[in-house]
Amino acid sequence: PYRLNKTLKETVVQNFKNLVLTSPGERIMLPDFGCGLRQMLFENMGPGLEEMVMSRITSQIQKYMPFVNLVDVVFSTMETNSTLGPNDLSIYITFNILPLNEQATIEINEVIA
Repeated sequence: PYRLNKTLKETVVQNFKNLVLTSPGERIMLPDFGCGLRQMLFENMGPGLEEMVMSRITSQIQKYMPFVNLVDVVFSTMETNSTLGPNDLSIYITFNILPLNEQATIEINEVIA
């Protein structure tokens, strides 16, 4: 069930995913660590939500992962992706890993009941 990270890119991607999915106050000794993305998913979907998510991620990576540069955040719902159900949401976050000069994308899937 557990797979080891074997490259620096895999490690950075995993650390980035932890940063995005951790809620502020959840990590011991670092009360402001994390974006709290899951909490933001229950906000009203609108044009301001994507910018709020990008702003939160940008501020967190500046503080905890300054070697990463956010490229794009794309929300995908049933209207834009026919494979998703009516209460499904996929978020694709693309970022550059500056020291490696590589780009990575993570996908976060949520079912909003």
